[in-house]
Amino acid sequence: MSETIKKKTNKSAGKNIRTLRHERGWSQEDVASRLGISIPAFSKIETGVTDINLSRLEQIANIFEVSVVNLLSLEYVEEPSVQDASLNILQKKLTDRENEITGLQRKVILLYEELLNKNNS
Repeated sequence: MSETIKKKTNKSAGKNIRTLRHERGWSQEDVASRLGISIPAFSKIETGVTDINLSRLEQIANIFEVSVVNLLSLEYVEEPSVQDASLNILQKKLTDRENEITGLQRKVILLYEELLNKNNS
């Protein structure tokens, strides 16, 4: 494969990966951790700097629940705006924090009930 075609393929796949990531509201850190690689390594995949081997492509395709062929061939024309992507990320963080608060509230209630039971004994 010529160097030019390789670079175009890497850039196209990277762009598709970034678009899929934005659609799901995931950060680079989210995807990098699922792949077991560093954020800079994942960033290089998204920007097309790194050659992507087939096993890595399969791993990425599985994460996004698309085929490798789609990952390579889809050329997304419309990417969500940066504002939309930021909003999705913030919504995910908010949901995570709400879940954390709910868990902490449950712990407080359990501890309160434990304390009441000890005082009544």
